[in-house]
Amino acid sequence: MGIVVLIVLVLLALVVIGYLVGIYNQLIAVRVNVDKSWSNIEVLEKQRYDEIPRLVKVCEGYMQYERETLEKVIAARTRYLSAQGPAAKAEASADMAGALKSLFAVVENYPELKANQNFLQLQQRITALENEIADRREFYNDSVTILNTRIEQIPYVFFAHMLNCVPREMYKVPDAERVAPEIKFAFPR
Repeated sequence: MGIVVLIVLVLLALVVIGYLVGIYNQLIAVRVNVDKSWSNIEVLEKQRYDEIPRLVKVCEGYMQYERETLEKVIAARTRYLSAQGPAAKAEASADMAGALKSLFAVVENYPELKANQNFLQLQQRITALENEIADRREFYNDSVTILNTRIEQIPYVFFAHMLNCVPREMYKVPDAERVAPEIKFAFPR
């Protein structure tokens, strides 16, 4: 009878240890997923960042009187480089996207530039990167939501502190982008 009790206790201990290892592994997996999804955003934003000097160089030859627009793009690029964390990166990224939109709008006044093959390729590349960045931001926010929820749930909450799992910041749209643009129609009288 003593050996049966010992076997049951050993099996029970193995089940408890297995359960704790499972909780640990799940917390680590969720934390690593958040880090990976953030890295994916940074990789795409870095690619967009690297395309901007080429875009500015192509535009400079055509847009001699639009120096301010080009300087806004360069300044936004610089702000992005120094931004740290999701909130600062989101704001810097929004500034860069806004500067690029302004640049692309000004380009409408330069038909030769609009027809330039290098410009068209860069414009398409940057637009594609913007779309991919938006997708990755959504994935990052999903990952953060899972992590933040998990570390508040029982039994994970007991282990989260020991593993230094803290809530992460969501990638939020800056207030400037939340305002809908005003649209005015001018009708001939």
